[in-house]
Parts: sequence; structure tokens; C-alpha cells
Amino acid sequence: MQSVSFDSAENIWSSNQTPALFPKDDSVGQIIFEVLQRQPKKIAQISATENTVLTREELLTNSMRIASYLRNLGLKQTDIVGIAARNTTHICSVVYACFFNGIAYHALNWKGQQTTIEKLFTITKPRIIFCDGDEYEKIKAATEQLQVRIITMRNHVEGSIKIEELLRTPIEENFSPARLENGNDQNLAILSSSGTTGLPKAVTVRNTHGYFNDCFSVTSDDIMFTNSTFDWMTGLMRSIICGAFGAMSVIATADFDRAYVLSILEKYKVTWFFFASGQLAQMVNCVEFDKTDLSSLRRILYGGGPCSVENQKQFRSKVQKGAMNFFYSMSEITGYGCINFHFDEKINAVGRVTTGFQLKIINEHGKALGANEVGEVCHRSNQYWAGYYGDPAETSKMQDKDLWFHSGDLGYVDEDGFLYIVDRKKEMLKYINFKYYPREIEELIAKMPGVADVCAFGIFSDEYGDEAAAVVVKMPGTQITAQDVVEYVQQHEQSKHLHLHAGVIIVDDLKRLPNGKTDRKANKAHFLKLKN
Repeated sequence: MQSVSFDSAENIWSSNQTPALFPKDDSVGQIIFEVLQRQPKKIAQISATENTVLTREELLTNSMRIASYLRNLGLKQTDIVGIAARNTTHICSVVYACFFNGIAYHALNWKGQQTTIEKLFTITKPRIIFCDGDEYEKIKAATEQLQVRIITMRNHVEGSIKIEELLRTPIEENFSPARLENGNDQNLAILSSSGTTGLPKAVTVRNTHGYFNDCFSVTSDDIMFTNSTFDWMTGLMRSIICGAFGAMSVIATADFDRAYVLSILEKYKVTWFFFASGQLAQMVNCVEFDKTDLSSLRRILYGGGPCSVENQKQFRSKVQKGAMNFFYSMSEITGYGCINFHFDEKINAVGRVTTGFQLKIINEHGKALGANEVGEVCHRSNQYWAGYYGDPAETSKMQDKDLWFHSGDLGYVDEDGFLYIVDRKKEMLKYINFKYYPREIEELIAKMPGVADVCAFGIFSDEYGDEAAAVVVKMPGTQITAQDVVEYVQQHEQSKHLHLHAGVIIVDDLKRLPNGKTDRKANKAHFLKLKN
């Protein structure tokens, strides 16, 4: 097990430091630049949807050409490059070009509404934006006040600059990555918060070697895949880990489709797979799951929300021992706060605190709690965080004066130092005088035979308060009715405040955020629409 110590006086769990893998002053861009020069003919990237293949030499050349283009425009390290694009063939070269120049990119999800894109890009004011031609008009309208240059990655439209034009840019003589003006405390990227509690925030992440922590087993023979785009930490992590360790990346422009993703895992013999825990439920309840060969997978990193034990066990049955790694993190802390490397011994734990981090659980008064006591999950690292871009008020809510990040998640740490997540602090519901959390109901319904996935929430009643309700996805070929679910909960749960007083609806799939997480607000709205 990971080496973790516990300070019983302060009630803080800490992970011991591991030897540095790279020179401490090297930037992420410098590290990737040097690795891409080795074995130049080795395949670096395959696009499953665009049927393209790039060698390390080609990926490096494309990245240097785009970096040279940005230098020719006079972009400085204080400028921002915008991205709102799918995982197309050349988007990784855009990201590496930013790394090489010491310029932070700000990525938004291409599915975002025009008003959201306008608000967020108005905060960071990018000088240039890379998007797909599919969203060109939306991006143009959202940024008309910024006088920004727009580059399209595919499906080019009149008025846009094609990425192919940038790829013809002569490479600057004696090209080398820029030295970071502010060292490795400088921003590497600006990501998007999930937006589960309102407008997504612009989350800064720094040029830290923390990305490489607990990646000790990555080799140049590994093949990585994630459906995440560059606005999510997993999309950023894939590009950094593949670049720094020389692993091959498989990409796809398509939305997450469980059958298609399973086919990618088998066809390309993927060894490392990053995905949202909600997508695990979709895959195991896909008719293609049983006949898909997943034996190549040796590291599966999933997180971002709850996942039923039953679904995790089903996925575990298809992969080798040690492959399942439930993790816990936030974009704000840059890296993985906890990873479970011991699935078979600690099912449903999100793991122990990782290298460079400390962990504590606090009560509503801020007091640190001991083992097996439920409270808010807090992390701290020795890394600098610049905060939410342009939003000091929200930054101070997330990170306190002692540099602890407050997650808003409730959880507890067991006697072996493994963290378990209970629910979101803000999602606590109250029926008459009884407090409860949606996850309590979800975990019960998930055990019902024939249930593939579930999202629970409260429907307010003047008389009783928050009456529990649920949206349920049934497994293919099963015959489950809404009343069956209501009765199952009544029969298996004595506490009446957890009964589904507001009802149930059966749907084909849950409403999800672009990163695959369950969108509780959207599922509740869908429930109310159908019920009314």
C-alpha cells in the first residue's frame, strides 16, 4: 500500500514524498519537448474517428510550427490562448505549442451555450481561439467584443483561418521551449469547473511536476485513451502523461458512446483508460460489454462522482487484478488527491492521499476529525495555486488562509487511511426533521436487480419538505416499472424519510454534463417536466 502517515494530534493524513522523476526546474513543455525527440518514428497518436496517425516527429514538428506562429503574432507569456474544440488530430499540437511558449490555454467545452462562452472568455480575454468549424459562428458571436483571431480545426467555414495554414509556418531557427518567466508557479492552463452549482469557473492550474506523481508505472509501451477534451483535467493529464512518458494516445472526436468506446479499448489494446465514474455504469450495462476483450487494460482511472459497487465489480470481472483505480480529485488541486490502488481489498474507497498531498476531514466548526468520522473533505499540497481566474471572492471560498482546499464533499477516512465519499455537502435534504442525502437512496436502488443507473434528488413539499424522487435507467431486456422501484425501496429501507414519496420515472439514460458526470439538476428538471 501507499506510504501514508497519520498525525493523531492534528488529525491529518499525509503521503510521503517520492523521488523526483524529472529535473525540478524543467517546465512541462521542456519535458515533453525532450521526450518527443526520442524515437522520432514511434507512433505518438492515433485518431480512431479521423483515421490519422502521427509519429513523435510529426507531433513535435506540428507543435513547433504552431508555437512559431504564435510567436510571430507577438503573443507573450501573459497572454491567453482559447480552446473550444473536440479531440481532433491537431488539437494536441495546439496544447503542446502553448506549453512550449509558456502561454496558458483556456479551454471551454465546445457544447457550451453562447452566453456561457461569452462570459468566460470575457474574463480571460484570449488573443486567439481554436475551435471546430461546427461551432465557428457561435464562438465568433460570443467573442465579437474581443477582436479575437479564430482558427478552425475541422469543417472549415468562410472567414476562419484553417489549422493547415498554421502547420505551414516555418519553424523558428534553433527552436527551443521558452523559459518560464515566473518559474513553475506559472499557469499552465485554465480549465472549467463542472458547473454543477452554477456558471463554470475558470480554474487555473500550474506548471507543476505534481502531474507525474503516482504515474510511476507508465512506460513508452502504454496506450492511453480518454473521451475528455482539454477543458477537463483528465484531458490535460492524458496529454501531459503521454508526452512526458512517451506513451501512445488514442483520441476520438465523437461524444461518449459506450459501444464505440468499448470497441476502441479492444481494437487498440488500450492499457490506460481515464473516464467519469458515471460512464462505467453505461459501459457495463451495454449489450456489447460481455463480448468485449478488455484484458489489455492494466490501469483504469475513474472518478468524478459515485459509482455503484455492483457496476464496479462487474467491470472488475473483465480486467486484471490491480487495474481498477477509483480516484478523488478536484481541478483546483492539480493532480489526484487520492487514488485507490487496492480495489479488491477496499471496494468503493477513492483511495489514500497521494504524493505531495495532505488530507483532513472537518466538522461544521472547522475541527479536524479522526478516523471513521464524517465531515467535509479537505486537501492541501505544497503547490502554489493562482485561484479562479479573475475571481478572488470565489478563490477565498475554495482555499482558506492555511491553504486547505474545501471540497464541499462529505466523506470519512477509515483506520487504514482510505477515503470514502458520502455525498455533496450542499445536496443534503430534509424530510420533516430527518436529514438525508441523495446518495443513500442511489446506493439502495443500485442494488435492485435490473437497475443500470440511478439519480436521486428531493422535490420540495410545503407539508413535508424534501420528498425523495429518482430517475432510473434499467438494464437492457429487463422489465422494471416505476412502481417496482418505489416498492423495492419500501421493502428494503425501514427509514420512511428515504422512501420515494415523490415518485420515480424510468428513462433510457441519465442527463449528464459534458464530462460524463451525472447532472442532478437536469435530471430533476426532466422528472418535473414529465410528472407535470
